[in-house]
This record gives sequence, structure tokens and C-alpha cells, in this order.
Amino acid sequence: MPSRFTLFLVAFSLMAGAVAVAQNRVRTETIRPQQGAQPASPAKPAAPEGSAGAAQPPKAVARAAKPKADGQGTDPEIITNLARLPTAVARTREHILAAARSGDLQQVLTVMQSNETMPVFSLSDDKNPIAYWKTSYPDSDGLEILSILVTVLEAGFVHVDRGTPQEIYLWPYFARTPLKSLTPPQKVELFKIVTGSDYRDMLDFGAYAFYRVGIGPDGTWHFFVSGD
Repeated sequence: MPSRFTLFLVAFSLMAGAVAVAQNRVRTETIRPQQGAQPASPAKPAAPEGSAGAAQPPKAVARAAKPKADGQGTDPEIITNLARLPTAVARTREHILAAARSGDLQQVLTVMQSNETMPVFSLSDDKNPIAYWKTSYPDSDGLEILSILVTVLEAGFVHVDRGTPQEIYLWPYFARTPLKSLTPPQKVELFKIVTGSDYRDMLDFGAYAFYRVGIGPDGTWHFFVSGD
């Protein structure tokens, strides 16, 4: 008559075999879709950043992380060849320069008033450009601003925000060029507009923050303003 231990071994072997069979059935079980059900479509890969299907970053970001101006992920091309300006832009630039070189603030104001809207000339609530310039540069009765305007428009420029409502021709190119990347000749050009002390302050700030001029592709003068 078999011992209790022998019976225990037989029972244990039968239980282990049952468990193994159950596990094997689970591993090899085939799950079939319900009749008429369509197989799920594979997930579409995420659209690459910058493509039409990708979420675009917000336009307003911190100055140090500002999107590149030409929308191509690189610094905009610095242009010095005036022949590359559209006729309307070149014409407006010449009108501004002629008025500034006259030494007459009123002539510059007349050019500004020839726009459909007054170009932005101050980041505050000032309404009168001449009064604002005279207050800003009292030692020259405001005429220093005309020298700045001429020097800015004689610098190289960039064509930025192409294909958008903000598309513009912008002087000087330093406004959209990292100051830390300027070559020695480019720094000489910059020092025609700002002082060495201004340059150091702008390096700490992280961007050019002096006067710049913006003219739209249709020749509209949009701004002559200082600041970021």
C-alpha cells in the first residue's frame, strides 16, 4: 500500500501539471477580433517640429529665446546691397534720409505724416515726435536724433518675418543679430551708432536696444524707436 509521502508526491505532480497546462493555454491563446470589426489603424508619427501639422510655439517669448527672424531657424542674412530693396522701400528710405539730412525736424515729421498711420517713435504715450526728440536731446534741441536716424539707415539691414503680416525691412541689422557673434569690423559699424559703454550694457541685456527703423514691403514706415 503506497505511503502517504508517495501519495503526496503523486498529487503534487498532478497539480503542477495542471498549472503548467493552464499557463501554456494562456500563452498560446489567440484572441480574434469580433466579426465585422476593423483592425485599428497604426498611430501616425508625430509631425516634425515646424511642419504644418505641428503645434507652433507662441510668438511672444523671452527676448533671449526669440524665434529667428527669417523663420528658417538661422540668423537673418545681413544685407548691404541697396539694390535688393523693393522700389517702394528704397523710395521711403530716401525720403527719410533727405528729410533727416536737412537738419529740419519738421521735414522728418512731414514724412512720418505721409503714412496712413504715424510711425511708432516712442514706447511711451508721447504724441508729438518733435517735442519728444527735443526732450530726449535737449543739448542739440533735438537735432541729434536726425544724426542717429541717418546713421541707422546707412547701416546694413535685414529682411525679416517674411511671408507674415509682420514682414519688414529692418535697420540696423544689429537688431536681429546676436551681439556676441559680431566680428571686429561689425563692431566698428556698431560703434558708429552706440558707444562702447552702450555695447557692454546691451551684452548684459542680451540684445541690441537702441534705435531701429522698420519699413514694410509696400514702403510704409512703421517705426523709428529705441528699446527692445
